[in-house]
Amino acid sequence: MKAIDWNEIASRVGDKRYQHIQRVVETARHLAERHGVDVKKAETAAMFHDICKYRDDALLWQEGKRLNIEDLEKFKAFPQILHAYVAAESARVDYGIEDDDILEAIRYHTTGIDSMGPVAEVVFLADYLEPMRNFEGVEDLRKAADESLERGMRESVAQNLGYLIHSEKTICLDSIRCYNYYIGRK
Repeated sequence: MKAIDWNEIASRVGDKRYQHIQRVVETARHLAERHGVDVKKAETAAMFHDICKYRDDALLWQEGKRLNIEDLEKFKAFPQILHAYVAAESARVDYGIEDDDILEAIRYHTTGIDSMGPVAEVVFLADYLEPMRNFEGVEDLRKAADESLERGMRESVAQNLGYLIHSEKTICLDSIRCYNYYIGRK
């Protein structure tokens, strides 16, 4: 893995986003330790999860093209998730991260997907439930995630889909697959 200049990344994503990344790392560490998941992988994925969530959308699309993101056009319907795919590919190409668990966690931290590995579950939940998140029911979701990654995923994905439906937002098929997978395991 190539050396990472976190000061450069902090300046690229901005102070507010960088602070969020730090909170996600802390939350991922907690969840990984609690559930016996590889802490180093969870922390690494958490550090990279939002490195491409730029303040400038045009730059994100340029990065997507530079990194040859597959099916880039499909993200026109879901621009809010493109940063995750670009971040995973940037971690691989620009920083030499080859671990599939880490790359999966970065790629699907926004949408989830069916059959997520434990590192991906930890990062998804850490991003959704980090300490500054403040929405109705977040404390119950944090307790569920502390109790069980599977229960935390099931309840968090259900809450998130409910929000998206209520807000009349389009929903990525990966999110629906994620919901169906975790509800089906109940």
